[in-house]
Parts: sequence; structure tokens; C-alpha cells
Amino acid sequence: MSRSSSRWAQPAEPVTDVAVDVLIPTCDRPAELGVTLAGLAAQQQSEFRVVISDQSSGAPAWENAAAAAMVRVLQAQGRPVELLRHLPRQGLAEHRQFMLEQASAEKVLFLDDDIWLEPDALKLLSSALEQLDCGFVGMAPQGLSYLSDRRPEQTGAFSPWDGPVRPERIRPGAEGFERWPLHSAANLAHLSTDLGLGPGEWIAYRIAWLGGCVMYRTAALHDAGGFEFWTQLPPVHAGEDVLAQWQVMDRYGGAGILPSGAVHLEAPTTIPDRPVEAYLEVLGQDVD
Repeated sequence: MSRSSSRWAQPAEPVTDVAVDVLIPTCDRPAELGVTLAGLAAQQQSEFRVVISDQSSGAPAWENAAAAAMVRVLQAQGRPVELLRHLPRQGLAEHRQFMLEQASAEKVLFLDDDIWLEPDALKLLSSALEQLDCGFVGMAPQGLSYLSDRRPEQTGAFSPWDGPVRPERIRPGAEGFERWPLHSAANLAHLSTDLGLGPGEWIAYRIAWLGGCVMYRTAALHDAGGFEFWTQLPPVHAGEDVLAQWQVMDRYGGAGILPSGAVHLEAPTTIPDRPVEAYLEVLGQDVD
């Protein structure tokens, strides 16, 4: 268990083994990072390490008062926090590969710097990954400003996994690619309500890909090549997580989890220019 506030002033014993490495790449989002770290500090799962890799144009985001306070809370709880600066910027995929190389735990959670997690999210993701025994599971972040915006035309492709999660080949035009609108707006929040999921209940479902909050079996991600394809991309690109997930799904399968306890902060993107789609650049003819 994490240390309660009654023990925060006691010297913390070194932590050498954790179940999950939480990797947070961040750039010019100090306020959002503070909220993301607050969500982690409230997690029920105790055995995890946080690695923050900052590429901000100015001071690192963890120097912001709110983010700094949450780093101190995590450390007082006995949860290791590693703070890294990774410059110059060479693109999203290179940054993710750098972070993956810092991981040593059996599971690794890539968590964007603008996501708040419900207190049981990390524990649920870890348990689901063990039970499903696939390459990765994830919670697609929900934009709660869209709770009154129902989009049945986007949720029609919802398909729960019936039985074990199996490898799938997802490419544009292939079966399964049409699932991508599932994760727009607050679609998953609406689906969870419609399915009547009770406390502690969850289901796995088929995805096209999933961004923002994805937990991998570290060995599976490495075996599929991780983000090593970054050398084939120009620095300005997007969709690196899509390509990495497709390569894992080809071998091990992957699944989304309902309900999603991940909330998107709906902050403006820090990557407004996306001239190159990673999977198109790397896969070439294989996308057909």
C-alpha cells in the first residue's frame, strides 16, 4: 500500500521493484501536468513508478507550483518519481522510444500529460491486462463537455470481445478500422451507462486504436519494435501510437476497457501541425 499522510514525514525506504512504470511525455503543459499527477496520487494501486520526460520550450513543467506539489505528494507516498529533460525534440515517436527505454517494470502505462484518471483506473487496467493476457489494454479518454452530445452513429461499431483477445490486423480499409469513431467525444461514457455496468464491473471491447492512456506488457511492446520506427519519420509527425499499437495487435492483440476512467482535460493540442501520418510513412503499401 502507498504511505498515508500519517507517515509522510518518515524517511521513505528505497523502492526497487514496481508492477507498473507510468510514462508521461510532456511539453509546455504545466497546469495540465499537475492535474494528471493529482490523478496518479489518488490511485488505489500502490506499486508504480512515475517517469516524466519534459520537452518544454522553457522551464520544465514540474517546476510549476501545482505540478511540483503533486510530485512531492507521490514521493511522500513512497511512489518513485523520475524527472527527465529530453532535448532537442526529434518527434513524438523518438520521445516515446526514449521513455520506453527508461522502463524496467513488467507493465508500462503511456499516459498523456492532459489526462485525469479515476482512482481505480490503474488497478483496473493492470488487472485487465493480466486477465486478458494480450499485448495492451487502454482507457480512451472521455471529454466530459460532451456528456449531453449523444452520437449513436459513432457507437454502432462497438463490439465486445467474446472470449480471449486475439491478434488482429488493423489497416485502413480492413475490417475493424471503422471502429475509430468509438473514442470521440463522450461516446464511451454513454455506452457504459447503456450497458448498465455496476461497480467493479468491466468489459473488454475491440478497437481500431486507442490513445492517451494505454498499458502494455513491456515485453510485447519491445518485441513488436516499440517506437524504433522513429528513424523513418520526419520530426513533425503524428499517429506514432497508432502504428505501435497495430504492430503489437498483429502479434498479441489489444483491447479497450469499459468503463473508461480516463478524462481528457480538453486542453488545446501542442501539436497543431500534423503533415505526416506515421503509419502511412512507415507502412507504405502495407496500409491497403
